[in-house]
Parts: sequence; C-alpha cells; structure tokens
Amino acid sequence: MAKNFIDKSRRNDRIAETIIRIGGVAVIISVIWILVMISRVALPLFYPSSATIAATVPVPAEIPTDEILALGVENNQQGMFVLDKSGTFRFLKIADGSISASIKTPVIPAGAVHVISAEKTGKSAYNLLWDNGAISSVQVSFDSARNADGTTSLTHDVAVQDDLAFPAADGVVRSFARRREEKGTIRIDQLAGDRLQITHQLVESDFAGNEKQSTTKTTISDPSPGRLTAIAVDSKGHYLYCGTNNGMLLRWDISETDQVRLLDTVQASAGRQAITALSLVLGDVSIAVGDAAGGLSTWFPVKTPGSSEDRRLARIHTLRPDVGPVSFIIPSPRSKTLFSGGTGEIHADHMTSERNLVTLKPAATIIRAALSPKGTTLAALDSTRVITVWKLDMPHPDVSFGTLFGKVWYEGYDKPEYAWQSSSASDDYEPKMSLVPLVFGTIKATLFAMLFAVPLALLAALYTSQFMSPRLKGRIKPVVEIMAAIPSVVIGFLAGLWLAPLIDKSILTVFMTIIIVPVLLVVAIFFWKRIKVASPLQRITRGREFLAMIPLVILGAYLAFLLSGVAEVHLFAGDFKQWLFSALGVRYDQRNSIIIAIALGFAVIPIIFTIAEDAISNVPRNLTAASLALGASRWQTAWRVVLPSALPGVFSAIMIGFGRAIGETMIVLMATGNTPIMNWSLFNGLRSLAANIAVEIPEAPLNSSLYRVLFLSAVLLFIFTFIINTVAEALRQRFRKKYGRY
Repeated sequence: MAKNFIDKSRRNDRIAETIIRIGGVAVIISVIWILVMISRVALPLFYPSSATIAATVPVPAEIPTDEILALGVENNQQGMFVLDKSGTFRFLKIADGSISASIKTPVIPAGAVHVISAEKTGKSAYNLLWDNGAISSVQVSFDSARNADGTTSLTHDVAVQDDLAFPAADGVVRSFARRREEKGTIRIDQLAGDRLQITHQLVESDFAGNEKQSTTKTTISDPSPGRLTAIAVDSKGHYLYCGTNNGMLLRWDISETDQVRLLDTVQASAGRQAITALSLVLGDVSIAVGDAAGGLSTWFPVKTPGSSEDRRLARIHTLRPDVGPVSFIIPSPRSKTLFSGGTGEIHADHMTSERNLVTLKPAATIIRAALSPKGTTLAALDSTRVITVWKLDMPHPDVSFGTLFGKVWYEGYDKPEYAWQSSSASDDYEPKMSLVPLVFGTIKATLFAMLFAVPLALLAALYTSQFMSPRLKGRIKPVVEIMAAIPSVVIGFLAGLWLAPLIDKSILTVFMTIIIVPVLLVVAIFFWKRIKVASPLQRITRGREFLAMIPLVILGAYLAFLLSGVAEVHLFAGDFKQWLFSALGVRYDQRNSIIIAIALGFAVIPIIFTIAEDAISNVPRNLTAASLALGASRWQTAWRVVLPSALPGVFSAIMIGFGRAIGETMIVLMATGNTPIMNWSLFNGLRSLAANIAVEIPEAPLNSSLYRVLFLSAVLLFIFTFIINTVAEALRQRFRKKYGRY
C-alpha cells in the first residue's frame, strides 16, 4: 500500500508539473500575442506613403495646351476637367479621355474676351482674371457615381459667385480676390511696374437694415528690394506675401481699409535665389516658399526677443529640395502636406514632420497640376499633352519618430517644444502628438508615488514583522491588505473631489506637518530611550509603541495648522500660492503632483507592505536569535541582519509596486489635471500614458493617426513593464546570490 501511495503521489506530481509548465507557456504566449496584436495596430504609422498611376489621359486635340489655365480632378479617379482661356470648363472621363461636357462660364464681364489667369480658392472655386482687368468667381461642382450596370456617371456644374465680382481695371498683371468675413470683399492687384494696389469693397448696414457699399483703393508705396516674382494672399484677405528675384520675402498687413503696413522683409532664399513660388499652408498660418535653386521651406511669424508682442517671419521647416526651380506649390486641403515641383519631379512633403512622403517622376515637364478636393488624387499635365493621374495613399503623413519623440516647432509656438494636443475645433489644426510629455508624466507620477509609498510601506512592514505584538499584528496586517481591495476609481474620486480641495486650502499646513511631525517623533523617541527598561510604561507599550505615537502625530498636525497661518502672513505676504507665482514663477494647480503622490501611493502601499512583510517574516528565527545573542539590539538586528536577508523579497515588493503605479489609469486620470506638462514641480499636474489612452481612445476615429498613436502608447507601456520586470528579476537573483537563500 505504501509503495502504491508513493507511486501515485509521484505520478500526480508529474501531472501537476506538466500542467504548470503548459500553463506557464500559455501565459507567455498570451502575453507575446497581446504585444503582437497592439503592435500590428501601431506599425502602420511608419509604413511609407505611396502613389500609383491610375490613368494617363491624352488631352483632346480640340483643346490647345497653351490655352489651359487650370486643371481639376475628382476624388475617385473617374473624371477631371480643364479650363481654357475662353472661360470654358471641359469635363473629361478618365477611362477613355472623352469629353463628357463643356460648360462656358455663365457670366462674362462686359468687354471681356478671354481669361488671363485662374486662381484656385478653396477646394473647387476659381477666381478668373479677364483681359480687361475684371474678376469673376465660379464654383465647380464635380463628382462621380457608380451605376448599377457597372458604368460610371459624372455630375458637373459651374455656378457664378456674384459676391466676388470686380469691375474692369487697367494695367492688371496678376490679381487676387477674397471675402472679408461678412464685411465685403478685397482685391489685390499687381500692376505694371511691380506696383501693388489694394481695393476694399465694403458692405455696411444701417439700423434700418439698408446696405451701403463703398470702395476704397490703396496703393502700396513701400520700396521693393527687388522685382516681384511670386505673390500669395491668405484666404481671409488679411496678409499679403511677395517674393522677389533676389530671394527676399515681404509680408504686409492689409486688413485695414485705410492703412497697409509692411511687417516683414526677410531673406528667404539661400544664395539670394529668386523666389519662384509661394503658397499658404492649410490654416493660413505658414507660408511655403520655393526658389529657383529648388529650395523649399516654410515660414510663420514668431515672437522675437525685444519685439514686445510683434511677431516676425522665421524659417521653421526646411523640406526636401527639388531638382530644379520650384514652379508650383499645391497645399493639401486636409493636412499640412505640400506638393511641389518644377522641371523633373513632384515632391509630396509634410511640413510638420518634414517627411518626404512620395517623389513622382513624370515623363515630361509639368505644365499644370491639381489635387482633388480630399487630397487623394493628383493630376498633372505635361508638355507632351498627357495628363497623368495618381492615386495617393498617405494615411499618416504627420507622424514620424521626430514628431513622436523629438522637439517640433509647431505653428503659433515661439520655439521647438514637446507637446501633446490631439484635437481642435478647426479642420486646419496641426496635431501635436509627442509622446515625450506622456512618458515624462508617467515617470513623474510613478516616482512621486513611490517616494511617498516605499518608506511608509517598508518601515511599516519591518515594524509589523519585528516589533509589533503577534496579537496586534493579526489585526493590523489584514486591515492593510484590505486596502488593496479598494477600487482605484474610488481612490481617484476621493483624491480629486475631496483631497485636492482640502490640500488646496491648507497647502502650507501640509508642508509644515511634514517638518513638525518628524521632529516631534524624533524628540519623543529620544526621551523614550531614556526611560528605564523595567518601567511600567515600557512594559505596557511593548509591541504597541506606534499607538503611543498617534497622539504626537495629531499634535504635530495641529501645531502645523496653527503655525501655518502665522507663517503665511509674515513670510509669504498672506498668500502662499500667490507668492509661489510672483516670486518663483510657479503656478499652483489644485490637482497636482502632491495629490497624485498621496492617492497613488495609498494604492501602492498595501502591495509593497504585504509582500515585504512576508519576506521579512520568513527570515529564519535562528538568524535573529544569533544576532540578539551576540548583544545586538532589536533594531540593529532588524536593520543589519533581517532586512539584508529579506532583501530579494523586499526588492520584489518594491518593483511590483512600481509596476502597479506605472500602469495605473483611473487614479492618475481623476487626481490630476491631465495636463501634458514637462515640469518636475510638485504644484503642476501631469498626463500619463495610461490616463491619456483612457481619455483619448473613445474619441479617436478608427485607424486614424491618433488611434494608432494611442496603441503605440500601449506598446510603450508594455515595453516599460517588461524592462522593469526583467531588471527586477536580474537584481533579485543578484541579491539572492549575495545574501543567500533568505
């Protein structure tokens, strides 16, 4: 019977060992699979962009190439149109190159014969400058649809925009027209001799609702440093940009009807090359500058030292140069991407990330080029009378390693910075998705929480294990362990809505408590040691010393409360928070790092305490007895014998607590202001990776750049945890070798 029992036990042990191994391998595979799954979502951020030729369409023979002024293409690569000098829009089917419709501009100004130039404004509107100097504006409606029989039908229309019509004018070489925010319209003309003239057509209403129109003309008299070679105007008609043949870039404020101010005159081209192309980037904050040497850069106004609130143009981004002179720059209607080209290539570059997305090499010199309204299709007419249509696939042009982990100079900022701001109210917003502030916030929250939790948890574990009476230990330890069962959302709720306002009202009391309470305890311990060992007080409090300290803690907190008011009046002019801002430049936020240190530390303490106390209690009693027998005190034994022997377990407790803190979401989310600030100040909030995922993921469009960056954040958290656990295990093994099995 005994042999059968032993054989059965061994068989069960082997079965259990096999099951444990299979379970361990399954856990490892599951963890790796989770990493693979989240990495698969994040990896497309770094896939290269692509452009494939959808069609090559010969221009119909009845359309002279030299008379084509503008080109347009719809999003689905099914149709396009060309505008010629007669003001006729000819709509073409991309499939066979046939003309599906010819629509003449509905309204031709009196005395006009042909169109000199066509300026594209918006996604499908054109301002036409006629040979007599008159301006008319048309809106092109153009789309394709798939029929039930598999064929494609095109819909097209050309409508006049009467509010952007200007009468004839003499000597106009180039012209621009803009709406002025329900105040009328503005016209900017380049006249013969490089003269610039501004015409405001104002519409004003009186109290009776009657409209009154007035026209004001202003000629720019500022001397030009060179011959004008390129001109651009923002969409609201506030700023005028001009480039010269010697590389100078000029900017005027033309928003006022009675005054035109020259704001900037900067050298924008290296080697004083002529500026050959100008274009406003989406949002009208940045201006893209192309020169005769192929250089391409973007500029926007920044605040310079000593200039008060005035802003001056500064070169912000330098993009990939072209092989020849930049003859055109086309901004994307949906991102900060710029399409530029000249003689031999077309480049697509993203301004913020400074990435060269695609490079296209047409068969011949490009004459005209255009983007579809959604920026998904590019069409280019070359000198061989062929229109090439490319299908563009550029899903995440604004994301690169530089934008994620480096400093970026964003629009409106005075210098390159790390920033996170994923959304805005406007479509022309420049996303800011630097992960550095989030990583910083994660580390900051974790370190502050550990600074609060580790000393309390370890000292409590050491005292509970080595000094506390067994009966009291049996009550205290379960209470501390139950703390770990408190939901983190409850801790975050209390920290954000109760603790934060409380500390906000008594921040100076908190700091003085940190000073006064330890001093009182040290003084009390000093006198405590002077009490004879055999005294009744010593015998009564043995194993319960901390109970005698509780009144001292309460007394210290009360003294701090009394003294804080006096100190605030005499040392900080009656307002400590205002003194912080005025004297040190530190702004106090109600939900700050102090709150997160206390709240997150409260959540971590039970874990560290429990594991550390178990490790300390498992140190063999013979080591303790030997130390005491050699004359060491209980404190010397605990500090120099027990704690080093339990160091592997204690270190594991700290690292497990660290991993718990670094991945915490709800407490950090609710107890801080979720502000992505890179500042070690105790008085500022922060935003961690985990909290950022919780905040942003509900609003992130599926497979968007933000969506995938959030998954990349999850990958980083996973990697952080893996590194921490690996380092912790390596150090634990080292401690085990140094201090033995225990």
